[in-house]
Amino acid sequence: MSIDLVRKYLSKFGKDGDIIELDQSSATVELAAKALGVIPARIAKTLSFKVDNGCLLVVTAGDTRIDNKKFKEFFRTKAKMLTPNEVIDFTGHAIGGVCPFGLTTPDIKIYCDKSMQRFETVFPACGSSNSAIELTCEELFHISNCKEWVDVCKY
Repeated sequence: MSIDLVRKYLSKFGKDGDIIELDQSSATVELAAKALGVIPARIAKTLSFKVDNGCLLVVTAGDTRIDNKKFKEFFRTKAKMLTPNEVIDFTGHAIGGVCPFGLTTPDIKIYCDKSMQRFETVFPACGSSNSAIELTCEELFHISNCKEWVDVCKY
C-alpha cells in the first residue's frame, strides 16, 4: 500500500508518527483543506509532469496553477501532465495521494514552488486519498530531497 511506503520513508526522518490519517477523503485540495481545517492554499499539492522518458514533480501551494510560460522557461519543455496510470507507474501513488515521499522511481527530480513559502507550515499528502502531514517548508524541501525552489506558478 502506498501509505506504507511513505510511512517507511518518513521513518528515516522521525516523521512517520506525524502522518494524519483522516476519516474522510483528502483527495482534492478542497477536500483536504476542509478535513484538516485549513485554507486551501496551505495544502501542498504534488503535480507530475512528463519529461523525456521520465517525469518530474512540482510541489505547489493549493491555490496555484502552473504558469505554462514560466514552466517552459525553467524546465525547457512544455508542461504536460502524466496520465493517471503514468502517475502510478512512476510514483507508486494514485492521484489523490501523490506526494514527494516513498516514490517507487528513486531518480525522479522534485521541485518545490516558492508559492508555499508564504506559510509557516503546509500539508502534503502521504500516499493515500485520506492522509496528510504538516511540515514546515524547509522540512518539506529537505525530506522530499527537493532539487531546488522554483517559481513556475501563478496565483
